[in-house]
Amino acid sequence: MVFLSKLVASLVAVSVASVKAGTILWDGSFTAYPNSSTFDQWSWGNQVGQYQWYIHGSQPTSRYLAVDSSYKNPAATKEARGLKMTIDSSALWNGQTMARTELIPQTKANLGTGTQYYHFSMMRSNTNPPNFQTEHQINFFESHALEFKIGVGGTTNLQWFAGGSSRWSTPWTAGTWYNFAYEINFSSNTAALWASTGGAALTKVTSNISVTVSTNSADWHLGVLRVQGSGVTSDFYFSGVYIESGSITTAIGSGVTTPEPTQPEPTSQEPTQEPTPTSTATGPAQTQWGQCGGIGYTGPVACAGSFKCVKLNDFYSQCQ
Repeated sequence: MVFLSKLVASLVAVSVASVKAGTILWDGSFTAYPNSSTFDQWSWGNQVGQYQWYIHGSQPTSRYLAVDSSYKNPAATKEARGLKMTIDSSALWNGQTMARTELIPQTKANLGTGTQYYHFSMMRSNTNPPNFQTEHQINFFESHALEFKIGVGGTTNLQWFAGGSSRWSTPWTAGTWYNFAYEINFSSNTAALWASTGGAALTKVTSNISVTVSTNSADWHLGVLRVQGSGVTSDFYFSGVYIESGSITTAIGSGVTTPEPTQPEPTSQEPTQEPTPTSTATGPAQTQWGQCGGIGYTGPVACAGSFKCVKLNDFYSQCQ
């Protein structure tokens, strides 16, 4: 009986380690921000808190940032509140013609060495949705080596770009929390994307991609840049923001240790078996790095040109 107890304890420890294994270098939790005015405590002469706050419009901070417990991923039980970030026609920064509301990590840690994982969850709502006909750049490095985009490529999907090319995409359904981690190996110059929805554990949804990502630890932008300054008022929600090194923590929030791994593919249909790339389904062929298969996936299954549909896991196949 004693041996069995020790065996069970050992297996539990392994399970927990598999979902929470990294060392946090910078914690971007909004628990430390009880209200929007807390962001204003930061300045170049008083660099306090978790975030630098200077890329925004001329109106009060409360017009662009709001914190509340209802703005976080409900799975993030250890986080007291999340962030609602707004862009509108007043969000013009430093004489630019683009609308921008962005936060930058405030830290002395080196966020650009070894292998690191940049974590965040984000959501949109049916209230003040973005214009999917206009390009938006989301959670990007200043070099734009890695970033999310909407409003490009003739699709309404949320797309992940690496090295200037779209490498992965998913429909961005209102009211659904999408969890992501940029896996960056600063030594080998490669990057990959991990993803899930709701409280499900992260799973790797792309292969390692050759891309040069460099940072001075103060040029990763958590936020939104809309290329067209004028336009509708749009709200974006963020939660679960942190950067870790070592091994990735796949658990979301409090950490469900035995979730069924999923990636963002919201659908109301019953799950179906993964289609093969030789399907004769009609419709447009998928472009390079686009999704071509996976449980629940209903889009194009044939790849354009000489690209092949490569299975990365049960939930995601990609044209490569």
